[in-house]
Amino acid sequence: MVGEAAEKTRRLRMVFCGTPQFAVPTLKFLLTQPDFEIVSVITQPDRPSGRGMQLKFSPVKEAALAAAMPVHQPEKIRAAESRAMIEQLAPDVIVIIAYGQIIPASLLTIPRLGWINLHGSLLPKYRGAAPIQWAIANGETRTGLTSMRIDAGMDTGEMLLTAQTQIGADETTPQLAERLAEMGAPLMVKTLRALAEGTLLSHPQQKDAATYAPLLKKEDGRIDWNRPAREIYNRMRAFTPWPGSFTAFRETVCQIMGVPAPSVNPGAIPGTIRFSEGALLVACGEATEFRVLSVKLAGWQVSDTPDFARSVRLTEGERFGET
Repeated sequence: MVGEAAEKTRRLRMVFCGTPQFAVPTLKFLLTQPDFEIVSVITQPDRPSGRGMQLKFSPVKEAALAAAMPVHQPEKIRAAESRAMIEQLAPDVIVIIAYGQIIPASLLTIPRLGWINLHGSLLPKYRGAAPIQWAIANGETRTGLTSMRIDAGMDTGEMLLTAQTQIGADETTPQLAERLAEMGAPLMVKTLRALAEGTLLSHPQQKDAATYAPLLKKEDGRIDWNRPAREIYNRMRAFTPWPGSFTAFRETVCQIMGVPAPSVNPGAIPGTIRFSEGALLVACGEATEFRVLSVKLAGWQVSDTPDFARSVRLTEGERFGET
């Protein structure tokens, strides 16, 4: 009986594995829980950043150092030294959030409760590296988080708990990511406590319902004016801050921000510019129009549309997207 009582009161020993700001709220929240003991933090190596290419700490490393936590930064998590390090730490569980490296199968069995991931979608939808961006880009109105036990696949492990939320009609990737990150902290705590108590049942994902959210490429930000204006706007919200939304103008590249317009322009060639009551409108697919609010030509400062129109002597009937 004494042994059982000691087991129940023993703090859950864990390693935290993550890299970007999305993982920080969960790390900070776990550190405040009296029944958890984080023995180490694993994050990506410092990387050169900025014009001076100086080494920059990951947000998770900064949070860990501020809490006086030991930090490990293996170049390759699959290396033998990484396995030895994790075995020596002897965690009950490893929490992993947006770490940035694939965990090999040989490491998955080290913690008795497994590696528990917080994924930024309602699995099995949007497996992959950019679930928040692609949910917005595809016009989803709801999304959420899934806690799951990872396996050797790409976000294919058994699901544990979920939390749902609406996606705002004008919400951008940074805004939604910040909300989801804050939602994720209590969801992870609830997951870990239930696992430790043995009261949480996992369930497999429906493979035939899976969709994918691949890593973003620069070309994803190129505006296709043949899309309806709302689709263009959804992608604009999704691809903020990177890769942004850009198009060609007079054989140069320009970044564009704007919103769908309530007007229509039947028969107009997509990309065609017209003016209406001081607004710069661009013809889009399905006879919709897009209202441009700001433009940044390569090498120029960001301009509002009146300044842009004056500076380049814009004429009605010109087109964005022509090279």
